[in-house]
Amino acid sequence: MAEIETVVERTVNAEGADPLLLAGIADGNFRELTRLFRVQVVFRGDEVRLSGDEEAVSRSVPVVEHMIELSRLRKPFQITDIARFAEGLELRDGPDMRSEDERLRIRIPGSRRDIVPRSEGQRAYLQALDDSDIVIAIGPAGTGKTYLAVARAVDALFKKRVRRIVLARPAVEAGESLGFLPGDMQEKVDPYLRPLYDALEDMMASNRVQRAIEERTIEIAPLAYMRGRTLSDAFVILDEAQNATAAQMKMFLTRIGVNSRAVITGDKTQIDLPRTQVSGLLQIEDILKTVEGIDFVYLDALDVIRHRLVKDIINAYRQADERTGHDPEEEIP
Repeated sequence: MAEIETVVERTVNAEGADPLLLAGIADGNFRELTRLFRVQVVFRGDEVRLSGDEEAVSRSVPVVEHMIELSRLRKPFQITDIARFAEGLELRDGPDMRSEDERLRIRIPGSRRDIVPRSEGQRAYLQALDDSDIVIAIGPAGTGKTYLAVARAVDALFKKRVRRIVLARPAVEAGESLGFLPGDMQEKVDPYLRPLYDALEDMMASNRVQRAIEERTIEIAPLAYMRGRTLSDAFVILDEAQNATAAQMKMFLTRIGVNSRAVITGDKTQIDLPRTQVSGLLQIEDILKTVEGIDFVYLDALDVIRHRLVKDIINAYRQADERTGHDPEEEIP
């Protein structure tokens, strides 16, 4: 009696991939997969379904994942490349054999360069952004807190894991009154939000950023504008969170809706709130530290990636505070 062949099925997520690049003309790329691995390939919606012998399906999955990644990046490949992909991936025993930096690498279509962690702290930060629904990153200027969060948000948007990005900052006055700044309210608060625009425009063309803002795929707004809203299917970032009051922080955290991720970034040494107000960032360190699904990441001078003198400046201020017994978390810098 002939042995009955066991057929297995695997589904690979293809969200964000260019369908034509992935499938090829007249599904030529998928027909080549069938020829090479003897698997049946079905492409529907955002999924590629592979079925066939267990070993053949296992061997074909890394190749399909590589094809999907190239299609997401809008990098064309030929039918003849697929066999080469298979050979290369088998030599490294599948995609999980990549280095840690490769797994954490962020490739944004049209960006001038790939974004990779450049310190141990940044590696831990990017890993937390992958693993947790809410990440709270605390550290000094220049450690990539905002930049990496924006990069992960743009990556999620391109891969269609979220429908929009919401970037918020407290519009806290630091030596100047909003009332004395020129222009209407939007023009008054734009200077506070400029670092968020800068991060976006480093990853996307300016006209593309502007179009996304006009279509409300990307929203950049003062924290106060978040009140009363529910942010679903969104990647939400609260920057400069040390200047959010306790009430504002609670308001922000309770805006998060279904299928949303949130990142809170701040520097405890740069609090511009009046002495009578408690920083919401300091408060949530104690309140939320045991809540499952929330990850705290701490960055320090070793993670600074700006000019080399920035690291030395941060250390000099820290040493001065230690000599004088000054606690920067209790003072307005």
